[in-house]
Amino acid sequence: MTEVSAGSGRAWSPFDEWLADDPELVALLGAEIDRQSTTLQLIASENFTSPAVLAASGSVLTNKYSEGYPGRRYYGGNQVIDEVENLARDRATSLFGAEHANVQPHAGATANLAVYQALLEPGDTVLAMSLDHGGHLTHGSPASITSKIWRFVAYGVSPASADPEAPGETIDFDEVADVAKRERPKLIVAGATAYPRVIDARPFREIADAVGARLMFDIAHPAGLVAGGAHPNPVGIADVVTLTTHKTLRGPRGGAILCGQDLAKAIDSAVFPGLQGGPLEHVVAAKAVAFREASLPSFRDYAARVVANAQSLARALAAEGFRLVSGGTDNHLILIDLRPFDAELTGKQAQEVLDRAGITLNRNTIPDDPRPPFVTSGLRLGSAAQTTTGMGTPEMARIAGLIGRALRHRANEAVLREVRSDVLDLCGGFPPYPQLVTGPPVSSPAGGG
Repeated sequence: MTEVSAGSGRAWSPFDEWLADDPELVALLGAEIDRQSTTLQLIASENFTSPAVLAASGSVLTNKYSEGYPGRRYYGGNQVIDEVENLARDRATSLFGAEHANVQPHAGATANLAVYQALLEPGDTVLAMSLDHGGHLTHGSPASITSKIWRFVAYGVSPASADPEAPGETIDFDEVADVAKRERPKLIVAGATAYPRVIDARPFREIADAVGARLMFDIAHPAGLVAGGAHPNPVGIADVVTLTTHKTLRGPRGGAILCGQDLAKAIDSAVFPGLQGGPLEHVVAAKAVAFREASLPSFRDYAARVVANAQSLARALAAEGFRLVSGGTDNHLILIDLRPFDAELTGKQAQEVLDRAGITLNRNTIPDDPRPPFVTSGLRLGSAAQTTTGMGTPEMARIAGLIGRALRHRANEAVLREVRSDVLDLCGGFPPYPQLVTGPPVSSPAGGG
């Protein structure tokens, strides 16, 4: 049995049998289980998968090479693999109401690149949300290869307002329409990575139709909320929908693409052989598990609780003195401006202080942020992972208080140790994987998602 001294100091031994000759890795895996179990996971792009997803992603399917698609492989011995991938595709199309699904993308970024390759020629114009207003690197950031192949133009959010009834910082569809008419993009991209509001596909569809553009909707973040009925479904409105299977969908790390039959061949060819070689069929199997889990009635309840918890956490953070970008949240994600709380506090400092206190989140730029991206004036938080453990609105209020306390007393190590102890106590009642604990029994939370 490998003892892990970090965090709670509990003993863990889920890997001992099969990794008995690699105690160093066993210790590291145990330490990461300990970290995830004894600290608050508030990164909006993370979640806790089910044990079934873990089992599938660690299965013997990792041994098989299967370049191509079911019925059209470049290697022999893929009879079972074909059935696995078809199962994942069928479950994805059923879950989201799509005509076709490609479940091979290794990541959301790969899925986005495949769509661009399928629908565009090098140098074509694409209209997408700017990174500093909430977009994604693959939506045309100068740091991404996407901007080196295609010409990206950006839309953003409206200015912040002091009016509580109309706080601003939401997508400015007048600007989207104006830029589209001026630039005549071949593709318009909807979706974001740091936008706390529901994004409706219909205004984008109208703008795309008006300028003769295709519409791609990147639902990497709200995919689970879409599956659970807590966010509008853009499938059937957008020409193509991309997603990640982790984040709110609570599956393995990976991506997928949904489209109509008219684009199926182009999309599939762009993924393979356009961008990838052999798919990770153990991950495809885990995606199939996640799609099935997301189709269950309990997942609809989970998606609703994710939103309720995010809204509760947002209200409690506002009461602590943080400014909510856009005035609140409609999804799993919260973006806060630190400056009203403490004008000198940067996102980088806040992230590092909270890490020491056992609260994991990430610094993030806010719209029109005066600070550089590595420093930032904001933080991004998400409710999906701790909702999975069974936490509810009372715990969200407690978390906000811990965040405020840690940041107010960030130079006081004694206070940070007290906050860390309170975090440990809170997490002890909501273990993400109680079946992995080999020390004292920890009760599983009632109603855990």
